[in-house]
Amino acid sequence: MRARIALLPGDGIGPEVLEEGTRVLDAVAERWGHTFEAKPALIGGAAIDSTGNALPAETIALCRECDAVLLGAVGGPKWDDPRAKVRPEQGLLGIRKALGLFANLRPVTIHEKLAASSPLKAERLTGVDLIVVRELTGGIYFGEKSRTQLGAEGERATDVCTYSTMEIERVARVAGKLAMARSGRLTSVDKANVLETSRLWREVTARVIANEFPSLTLQHLLVDACAMHLLQRPASFDVIVTENMFGDILTDEASVLAGSIGLLPSASLGASIEEHGREATMGLYEPIHGSAPDIAGKGLANPVGMIASVAMMLRHSLGLEEEARAVEQAVHAALEAGALTADLAPRGVQPGRTSEVGDAIIARIVGTREAVST
Repeated sequence: MRARIALLPGDGIGPEVLEEGTRVLDAVAERWGHTFEAKPALIGGAAIDSTGNALPAETIALCRECDAVLLGAVGGPKWDDPRAKVRPEQGLLGIRKALGLFANLRPVTIHEKLAASSPLKAERLTGVDLIVVRELTGGIYFGEKSRTQLGAEGERATDVCTYSTMEIERVARVAGKLAMARSGRLTSVDKANVLETSRLWREVTARVIANEFPSLTLQHLLVDACAMHLLQRPASFDVIVTENMFGDILTDEASVLAGSIGLLPSASLGASIEEHGREATMGLYEPIHGSAPDIAGKGLANPVGMIASVAMMLRHSLGLEEEARAVEQAVHAALEAGALTADLAPRGVQPGRTSEVGDAIIARIVGTREAVST
């Protein structure tokens, strides 16, 4: 296979973890005989420093020409003034919009060896294997924003939350397809007891699932209850679908189940098309952690979230299921063997550096093809 991949290193530890992801991609290409043409571009704070824009037009053009996008992280204290007109986060929101990416997939699985790293009791983590589908282009993050002077009374700030039927339908379909391929259970999360947008969300999701995925078991859950149950009984969830802000918060909460936010990948997907006899989906793939500027350049960053994001790219955008499973198995084997960065290494155990963990995973990818194929 030949594919073009846009590389957006970004800020902080973004370039370090993306380097490990690129090395893994090179190992996959060599092992399976693929050709991956990787093209770098600017985004976030690095782009602001270079061009004055968090998302240069050249970056958008490159990403649109590629089959998929790998992104490191954006942001940092240098650009952290919330009143600034240009902020690194604008690059991330902008590229999602420019590429038509509306569904964010965030899987959470537990590595048995790392259960002690989670703040939860080990017995509550048994069997946890869930995926959150977060709507990406609507809701309060993209709604109209205003601030009004009220004189002696100060100011009034407004953020408008808006959702349309079409936006809800398309993300519900993504979640429905995922649930059909897993256990057949889907949980839709909203705040329908208070918010009109959530009432629409619940109505549309219920209709889509009933009409298009009638064999699924659909549960509706209020977001506050979901937040509680994610800690009390996380193994009861399989596929969760929710709106933009709720998804943002819940997935960060769910990351603690795995023991470190550095472990978890994500895929931001657009509409699927037929290409060369297979279903192809444009996607942007990134670890869910931030730029972690306090450890940038020190070799301390955990590359697993990025490498697992590469596996998601191989599966969802390139249609390379065997290769994706090989990467995931290599990650699991490396973690089980003790290839752990400082965020996961037990007290008294020398942690591995970013590149050393990458080396351990790559070594196992090179030896996994026969096992995966049989």
